[in-house]
Parts: sequence; C-alpha cells; structure tokens
Amino acid sequence: MKFETVKGLDEEKFRRLTGVKRTTFNKMVEILDQSIKSRRTTKGRKKKLSIENMLLMTLEYIREYRTYFSGSR
Repeated sequence: MKFETVKGLDEEKFRRLTGVKRTTFNKMVEILDQSIKSRRTTKGRKKKLSIENMLLMTLEYIREYRTYFSGSR
C-alpha cells in the first residue's frame, strides 16, 4: 500500500495499519530525512521510493511479522 492512499485514513485506521500514531510517523519521517540528507553521496542509484513509502513498508512488515521481532527465538 502506498502512502498516498494511507494518508487519507482516519487516526484509528492509520494506527491499526502501521502500529504507530500519525504524529509518531511524521516524526520518524523527519528523523529519517535528516539522516539520509546528512550522509548523501553522489554514488549509487537514486531511490525509487519516497521516505514515507519506505517507512510505511517497513512498519507494515514489522506489524505483519511481529513474532520474529518480539525476541522469542
């Protein structure tokens, strides 16, 4: 799912999908943006996904496979 379709959801549906509140998601995007800009190089391919889409994909993955990340190996 792309961020453009998710940003129109209400707060509760957004939290159910991602596992975080919208304000937390926005703060995470800001931190990631600063981090990516601080290590910007001219090498390599340009990214195809926006920061919002990368974060959304990661949060959806973690939410789907939460047993792997819960520490119970």
